Amino acid sequence: MGSLFRSEEMTLCQLFLQSEAAYACVSELGELGLVQFRDLNPDVNAFQRKFVNEVRRCDEMERKLRFLEKEIKKDGTPMLDIGDNPEAPQPREMIDLEATFEKLENELKEVNTNAEALKKTYLELTELKHILRKTQAFFDEVTGLHESLETRTAMARVGFHHRAQMHDPNAQEEHVMLLGEEGLRAGGQALKLGFVAGVVLRERLPSFERMLWRVCRGNVFLRQAPVDTALEDPVTGDQVYKSVFIIFFQGEQLKTKVKKICEGFRATLYPCPETPADRREMSIGVMTRIEDLNTVLGQTQDHRHRVLVAAAKNIKNWFVKVRKIKAIYHTLNLLNLDVTQKCLIAECWCAVSDLDKIQLALRRGTERSGSSVPSILNRMETKETPPTYNRTNKFTKGFQNIVDAYGVASYREVNPAPFTVITFPFLFAVMFGDAGHGTIMFLFALWMVLKEKGLMAQKTDNEIWNTIFGGRYIVLLMGAFSIYTGLIYNDTFSKSLNLFGSSWMVPKKEMYHQHEQLDPVNNYVGVPYPFGLDPVWQLSGNKIPFTNSYKMKVSIVLGVMQMMFGVFLSLWNHKFFHNSLNIFCEFIPQLIFLCSIFGYLVVTIFVKWTINFGHDTYCAPSLLIMLINMFLFSYTTTPCYQAPFYSGQKGLQSFLVVLALICIPWILLVKPLYLRHKHNKGQRRVAANSAKANADDSAAHGAGGAGTSHGGHGGHGSGEFDFGEAFIHQTIHTIEYCLGSVSHTASYLRLWALSLAHAQLSEVLWSMVLQIGLRNTQWWGSIVLYLTFAFWATLTVAVLLIMEGLSAFLHALRLHWVEFQSKFYVGEGYKFAPFSFDTILESSASED
Repeated sequence: MGSLFRSEEMTLCQLFLQSEAAYACVSELGELGLVQFRDLNPDVNAFQRKFVNEVRRCDEMERKLRFLEKEIKKDGTPMLDIGDNPEAPQPREMIDLEATFEKLENELKEVNTNAEALKKTYLELTELKHILRKTQAFFDEVTGLHESLETRTAMARVGFHHRAQMHDPNAQEEHVMLLGEEGLRAGGQALKLGFVAGVVLRERLPSFERMLWRVCRGNVFLRQAPVDTALEDPVTGDQVYKSVFIIFFQGEQLKTKVKKICEGFRATLYPCPETPADRREMSIGVMTRIEDLNTVLGQTQDHRHRVLVAAAKNIKNWFVKVRKIKAIYHTLNLLNLDVTQKCLIAECWCAVSDLDKIQLALRRGTERSGSSVPSILNRMETKETPPTYNRTNKFTKGFQNIVDAYGVASYREVNPAPFTVITFPFLFAVMFGDAGHGTIMFLFALWMVLKEKGLMAQKTDNEIWNTIFGGRYIVLLMGAFSIYTGLIYNDTFSKSLNLFGSSWMVPKKEMYHQHEQLDPVNNYVGVPYPFGLDPVWQLSGNKIPFTNSYKMKVSIVLGVMQMMFGVFLSLWNHKFFHNSLNIFCEFIPQLIFLCSIFGYLVVTIFVKWTINFGHDTYCAPSLLIMLINMFLFSYTTTPCYQAPFYSGQKGLQSFLVVLALICIPWILLVKPLYLRHKHNKGQRRVAANSAKANADDSAAHGAGGAGTSHGGHGGHGSGEFDFGEAFIHQTIHTIEYCLGSVSHTASYLRLWALSLAHAQLSEVLWSMVLQIGLRNTQWWGSIVLYLTFAFWATLTVAVLLIMEGLSAFLHALRLHWVEFQSKFYVGEGYKFAPFSFDTILESSASED
């Protein structure tokens, strides 16, 4: 019980480990996960510690394993994970692991290098194959172009001489640009076109073509055709699409320009024979080489796959082993060596109740290492604040995380998490209250709980899903409590359920009236609806005013009850820490202040609920006006709803207000004044003892002796007391509590506000969406109903379950963190972080 409602009792221990047994002992403690080591070398650089070389070796092994993992994933080979948790290997086994990883890495790198070279050759041959296939059509076109050019050359030569005789200055512009003057003079006999062929990425082709046209000024002839199939990049492994091109030109200058442009666009050029016979012969040779390469590539890939399959079977275990070794050496770097260099000294925090388990783990580690000297564990006295350690299980872990997110509990103070298990989902349900929506939420959470082992094994990287799954038990209880409050509100998808029959009746003669007012005197059967709200309110025109009044009062009642419970938890803290001063100076006046105002308000709410004002509803007392008049000391009899509704109300309320006002200086002044009185009394006692000691010393040494005075130099070492600081602290505490009691009570009205918003939004979705499909009585009404139901269901899940659920969750979080925990929770501790292999492996897996 102590560990459930209060953190574990912790102790600081000193641990003496023999050098040969230190590794095994730390390994056993890591498996146990109950010890938090302290760094005894805070001033030593991380690169100057004793086991830094071992840590570096582990880093190198991790790098090689990540390389293997990357290759396995690239190959698509499944990695076997059977959930084994192998023990940390012995230090001598590190050499074998390093050799294994080195061999695998070198083998894979060699295979990858060979495969990349083969793929590069295969790509070149494939591109050459497509070039040889496509260029025949290109050459056929150029042959036709050649014949056309010869005809145009002859015609141009005749026209040239004719215009030269006429002294036409534009004669030079009419010649065929691919011929040149020599070809022109020779009648086209000197025409000889050069060409280059290659492939280029398809997306670069338009820019490539424009660049050729502009640089060569139109003096080239480009033909291109896309390669139908995607080609594999040998370096990245990506599928790329390319196009075959051939460029015809004349002259060495154009050839140089064309090649530079091809180089700039990373086009690959290949030799292409000029004659069809040579092209056919080369094509046959290329196809033969491609077939041979396919065979070699297949064998290479098979060998690589076999290596990766063998590695995939063990890589998970290898990761666990290496990370455990690294964690052990990192922890050993926190330890200190004694002067003999034969013993390692550690300091660690651990729970007192776990000392026997720790001793047993040390004994196992010593035996496993073969050491003859046992490890020694001694408890140490310290004034340092121990870490806070709250034991949790899979059910309470989520609720403990909610509390710790606000602030880790101070050492040994009350842990709010056990109470949060009930109060958090309940306050959520008060705001969310709908039995239908709660059922959906409950079933979803129940599915996560029943399938938790399989879902945990999937280890997804989706943060939203991981957050929801981690809080599955919170969602389960939120859904269950929402069903309960939904039945109390009699609200299921904005509709009421008439399970037991209404407690209101309508006379038969008035049954057919369109509107009917039900009188509590004549139309009420006298027996309330057995459970929850009467379904007649679903049809009532004043449903919202009634439910608002009811939910508002319920919010105040629940809020005051929770705050009062928080004040009583502060009493539990004071008693545990034997702080009777805080009981008298804080708990008692705080409780009186809260009860005299808001406790009285809660009592009047219950009293008003028990009185039937059906005969004269106008004169039902207004509790809000009553509370305001209570502080104004204003008491009137008109109008009647302001008149006292019980005898002695004026005197009781005046007494409660005066009592609340007395509590303010009580909280503010009594504690700092008492502390000052206690401090002054202690100072006088110290001064008296010092004077007596001086007198005795003088008497012992005589009047002319060499005695020295040892008068008051700091008293008993309890620290200096500053009354001003204590008074300011108490003033802040008083203002915070008194004003907070008012503001926090008002803050609980969010329970009513969100419940109203949820109910109204649910009703709007029903009336504005689903009811459209329900009203249609035509033959196509089923189609409309199907569509409207799908739209209504989508909005219900997206808006009411997810968005409204998240809003209610955050508001419930605020009520617990501020309104509830501020009454007793300090939250200035730091979390216990034991050396645990499970925690280290989980964090490493999440990082991967």
